[in-house]
Amino acid sequence: MPGNSNTDILLAGAIAAFAVDLLVYPLDTLKTRFQAPEYAGLYTNAKTGKPNPVLFRGLYQGVGSVIIATLPSSGAFFTTYERTKSFLVHLNPSISTHPNGLIPTPILHAAASSIAELVSCAILTPAEVIKQNAQMVSASSTTNATIQTLSKFKSNPLALWRGYTALAGRNLPFTALQFPMFERLRERIRGYRDRQGESTGSLLESGIITAISAGTAGAAAAVITTPVDVVKTRIMLSAAEDAVKEASLAQKNVQKGESEGLVDAFGKSMQSSKDTAKSAVRSLNPLLSPGEKGKQSAWKIGKEIAREKGVRGLWRGGALRSCWTMLGSGLYLGVYESGRIYLARRRGENIDGGELF
Repeated sequence: MPGNSNTDILLAGAIAAFAVDLLVYPLDTLKTRFQAPEYAGLYTNAKTGKPNPVLFRGLYQGVGSVIIATLPSSGAFFTTYERTKSFLVHLNPSISTHPNGLIPTPILHAAASSIAELVSCAILTPAEVIKQNAQMVSASSTTNATIQTLSKFKSNPLALWRGYTALAGRNLPFTALQFPMFERLRERIRGYRDRQGESTGSLLESGIITAISAGTAGAAAAVITTPVDVVKTRIMLSAAEDAVKEASLAQKNVQKGESEGLVDAFGKSMQSSKDTAKSAVRSLNPLLSPGEKGKQSAWKIGKEIAREKGVRGLWRGGALRSCWTMLGSGLYLGVYESGRIYLARRRGENIDGGELF
């Protein structure tokens, strides 16, 4: 992609992520609380069934962990996406009947975004687990929500990656749907303005076109993937509880004398550490996790939600998620696009948003 270095992409992605985290985080907190199994008991009035004021308190709980992790994860996503997209387009064979390549461009965009998402999720998963558990901490607590959540993982830090499969399982179809739609919408809007003679090539125009395209595509993808998001929320909220239970079990084993011999850096027996590592590996592979004692597969959790709340339960928070995704995606990619163009022009390299590769 001419005019943009890796540094440009990292900076633009980091700035975009920071802007989105600050502005739309409260909506994400509300979405998490709506999807939590404790929603009715914690956030609604038992007599009227209407939301309690406590639902709207502490809306920024856990934001610190997300900001810290989102900056490198977003930079990794955009760097991987842009480079993979360019690489795939370069390899795409062109023939007389398909001058733009034998493989349709939307498929290349979907593949590039999926690969980028796998890289990003590996960095973002611990922060997502901390964030969603911190969002559920009572706002009246005197202890910081993030610190309170982290304390639950002190004896089993590998449990922070237990939601990787769930996060990737949500984000992969989301980005695979969003980015092809986003790229096509942006291309069509630019083409329309060019034909009408209205294109200015300004930084503002590029940012607005990108924001509209990304917001529209993101809202559509968010609605479609809402059931996966509901299951992901349940899995990540249970990670803290599971970590506490495992730490308690390990402590009981120590008291029973089962911890004699070598211990690891966390003071746990080597066998206990091996069990924790195996648990973390199983969480990365959805084919292994269903049989794990004491834990449910994503499929079983989905069926449990449908049994308790009906099919509508799998779409809980979908409208709110669609709204904040439209706002977040529009702002996120709009700021990213404007940022990468600005950084390139600042060095004297005249590029515009149409130079995608």
